[in-house]
Amino acid sequence: MKLVKNMDRKQIAENRNAQSGVSLAASFRRTIAKDLFLYALVAPGLLYFLIFKYVPMWGVMISFQNYSPFLGFFKSEWVGFEHFARLFSNADFYMLFRNTMAINVLSLVFFFPLPIIVALLLNELQTEWFKKTLQSVVYLPHFLSWVVIVGLSLLLLSKEHGVLNQLLELVGWGPIEFLTEPKYFWALLTGQTIWKELGWGTVIFLAAIAGVDPQLYEAAKMDGAGRIRMMWNVTLPSIRNVIIILLILRIGHMMDVGFEQVFLMMNGAVADVAEVFDTYVFRVGIKQGDFSYSTAVGLFKSIVGLVLVIGANKLSKKFGEEGVY
Repeated sequence: MKLVKNMDRKQIAENRNAQSGVSLAASFRRTIAKDLFLYALVAPGLLYFLIFKYVPMWGVMISFQNYSPFLGFFKSEWVGFEHFARLFSNADFYMLFRNTMAINVLSLVFFFPLPIIVALLLNELQTEWFKKTLQSVVYLPHFLSWVVIVGLSLLLLSKEHGVLNQLLELVGWGPIEFLTEPKYFWALLTGQTIWKELGWGTVIFLAAIAGVDPQLYEAAKMDGAGRIRMMWNVTLPSIRNVIIILLILRIGHMMDVGFEQVFLMMNGAVADVAEVFDTYVFRVGIKQGDFSYSTAVGLFKSIVGLVLVIGANKLSKKFGEEGVY
């Protein structure tokens, strides 16, 4: 009798699970059908991240192998953390870490605040056509490739034929070796980044400012606040969350330097201050064919970036901000 009861209970449970599965599947289909066009709009972005971001992640396993293209991923010899030990004991590690961090710190300090400032100033312009024209002029360099940017830099800063050096010679200051003097290299990269990407950052913050409640400005005017006071006490606090989120994401990229920019600007005279992890991976991994070691370098960069994002996010939450997650 007990056996029959247990079998009945088991059958009831299986029926419930089957019904639950059918109901979940039906609910999922109804949800998809309800917002089909929205899911279709999101699908290309999801496929991009799935194919080019998540699927290649399994390839990091070769950083723990002596990978051979002839043996493949699963037959290559496993060596554990040998390549990471090689990286940290490499005489060039300090140079790579110093150059990468220095370039990114300069960009963070001098570049990150500028789009906020420019967006605040553009928002205060009353003449609409002048505002849009100035915004377009600032935004235009974003569409230029780094090859064009570096070419323009060579035309302007070349010692022999550079426009700037020719002007300096006219006033008697003599030519300056901007492109081959190591002390100018980091500042030159920072200046190029500001000129190229200032407009893109400005657009983001202008979009955030557009979402500020106009009633806040009206209330501030009634309290006698001027335009600068409203900018400081209304606009900036209203876009603070956007600033914090973008700052956290920027900190997460502290180990990333634009490969194209540095690679095109680098020459033998400035190699000691120009070599970064990105160019090092290209030189060792692609040109020398050391795939496992270069993958270990890339994985180290990713881990450091992840730690920085998590740390910055927790720090922001301690100060009462929302953070990224």
